[in-house]
Amino acid sequence: MVGLKAPYVSGFLAFREVPFLVELVQRLQEKEPDLMPQVILVDGNGVLHQRGFGVACHLGVLTELPCIGVAKKLLQVDGLENNALHKEKIVLLQAGGDTFPLIGSSGTVLGMALRSHDHSTKPLYVSVGHRISLEVAVRLTHHCCRFRIPEPIRQADIRSREYIRRTLGQLGVAPAQRKDRSQKEQRPNACPQGGPGAPADQGRPPECHGRDSSSDPKAPKPGFQKQKDQQLEGTGHQEDSDLWPPSPAWVQSPP
Repeated sequence: MVGLKAPYVSGFLAFREVPFLVELVQRLQEKEPDLMPQVILVDGNGVLHQRGFGVACHLGVLTELPCIGVAKKLLQVDGLENNALHKEKIVLLQAGGDTFPLIGSSGTVLGMALRSHDHSTKPLYVSVGHRISLEVAVRLTHHCCRFRIPEPIRQADIRSREYIRRTLGQLGVAPAQRKDRSQKEQRPNACPQGGPGAPADQGRPPECHGRDSSSDPKAPKPGFQKQKDQQLEGTGHQEDSDLWPPSPAWVQSPP
């Protein structure tokens, strides 16, 4: 758990969050050097950014590791817009692995829209972070997707949610509140089950899942504005449909 002291300024999210991510990488280098990653998938943007240098670029330069920006929402820069034309292109993405380039008004290819999974209708927005080509970034991201969100980012989010859930319990959250949240988390969905042998929560498209208690305005939130910041930055925060199967609410996402 960390406390974010730097204010949020649109386009400068890296100055608020990257120091903690760099510390994690340094800690890993010191304690488990054999586990140092060959590439980092970052829940944010790379060169697809107001100044061409998003959080994935920033983290890559400071750690000297290849980084890929993987955003869930389109950051509308250099003439890119989530307009009718953009939505028409999304419809043409028929299968997992299909892509189309994100070309700004300047003529620069800022990234690629990627349909990461056959059952996902919402694309990911992949961009170069550091020391990697766009082609390789897209290919690696796609191969990491068992569901819509690449597994490294998805697992980081699931595990941090679980950590915060346990922490709230240790801090003495009222039993009634825990029971209320538990009921919301376990609320069944009306979506059909998957094919033979598919786990109960893994046999249907990610979009089938409803929102969990994190969408409840009365639910307690962590003492920082991570979710709001990501939405303003254009990446958005992972909904339960992205995590699939659902996981506990209230999240501070590690890298």
